[in-house]
Amino acid sequence: MNCLPLIEAKREGQVLTPEQISQVVSDFTAGSVPDYQMAALLMAIYFRGLNTAETRALTLSMRDSGEVLQFPPDSRPLVDKHSTGGVGDKVSLALAPLLACLGFRVPMISGRGLGITGGTLDKLESIPRFRTNLSADRIVSQVQTLGVAMVGQTEKMVPADKQLYALRDVTGTVPSIPLITASILSKKLAEGIQALVMDVKFGQAAFMATLEQARQFARALVHLATECGVNTRALLTNMERPLGRTAGNWLEVVEAVECLENRGPSDLRELVVACAASLLVQTGLEKDEAAARQTAGKCLVSGDPLSKWEQLIQAQGVNLRDYQLALKSYPMRAAYVTELRASEAGYMGVVNARIIGEVVRSLGGGRFTTDSRIHPGVGLDQMMQMSERVERGMLLCRVHAATEATGEAALEPLRKAFELVSEKPVISPLVQEVCA
Repeated sequence: MNCLPLIEAKREGQVLTPEQISQVVSDFTAGSVPDYQMAALLMAIYFRGLNTAETRALTLSMRDSGEVLQFPPDSRPLVDKHSTGGVGDKVSLALAPLLACLGFRVPMISGRGLGITGGTLDKLESIPRFRTNLSADRIVSQVQTLGVAMVGQTEKMVPADKQLYALRDVTGTVPSIPLITASILSKKLAEGIQALVMDVKFGQAAFMATLEQARQFARALVHLATECGVNTRALLTNMERPLGRTAGNWLEVVEAVECLENRGPSDLRELVVACAASLLVQTGLEKDEAAARQTAGKCLVSGDPLSKWEQLIQAQGVNLRDYQLALKSYPMRAAYVTELRASEAGYMGVVNARIIGEVVRSLGGGRFTTDSRIHPGVGLDQMMQMSERVERGMLLCRVHAATEATGEAALEPLRKAFELVSEKPVISPLVQEVCA
């Protein structure tokens, strides 16, 4: 098709028809619309937006650009979780095996990192030999037998989203509510799920800078997903600060495993349990939130989700002995490790997630372009968290870098990321609202 009239129409704020949207998505996926024209259309959408009907048409066109998973009848609900992306956000790694142990089927299709936020696939692929490229038949088979699969889109599944996802990352069109909505829901609808919980983040390190922006997006996504037959809730969570004490692909895997071992940071555990509890209520497996949290928390500390995680990674190609050895020697995944220490005493008043995300990306843990090579071992760990007491000389974080030069260069911006105050600050709740 001739894409130029659509670009011009959207540039002028006109409404595109479902037929026009379906055709341009189909042609772009087939390669007959060049990247530069699709980039122009994405930019026009970024500035002019899409209405509800246009967003629905884009979502369904992207879903229908490839195959859709077909599951056999089963009493276990099909569910999934998605996050809009955050610094240190490794919730999915601990949540997926927990959900499988709670009696769900979890065909979790994830994406790669966008901007300064890490992607679940990047984290999974930091595990030696972990395979994320399973066929549709293999995904269905594994979910039916194991209860969970954590994968990327197959070549035949939602190919439009895969191509658009990469293009948005390098054209400055990531933070667009209709484009994010279509990207998320096209994958989730292709999974054939019955219920979805969304972690919609807001703050300086999130796509949505303010709570109000996050609220608007959550309402749009919940409304559209419900229209498409998926019971959906959104948790609005704070991304002014990193989640947990690590940021960086392999380091976050280690911390997620610690969560499954009933160790690790309390904020990570809180969000994992909150997501699981929401899905228990959404699917009617628990009658109320309090009972659901108790059920999810009890299961998390039982050891069963840790065993399920190990079964999952083995099923997707990992040698368990090699993996366990890697866990024991995890700092050695990066060639150079250095430390940032406090120059004075006080309370941790600010842990700037945006600066931390930018540092991790500069170390090689994120992407500047679609073909950027991810270094799995770089990042930060042992990060101080807000309101903690800090004495002079205490460790604020460790930097894991590929070279001494990049490691030392990271220290200067990190000094600005950790700000001390004289009095212990009050921390705002991690989960601010629930949109249903």
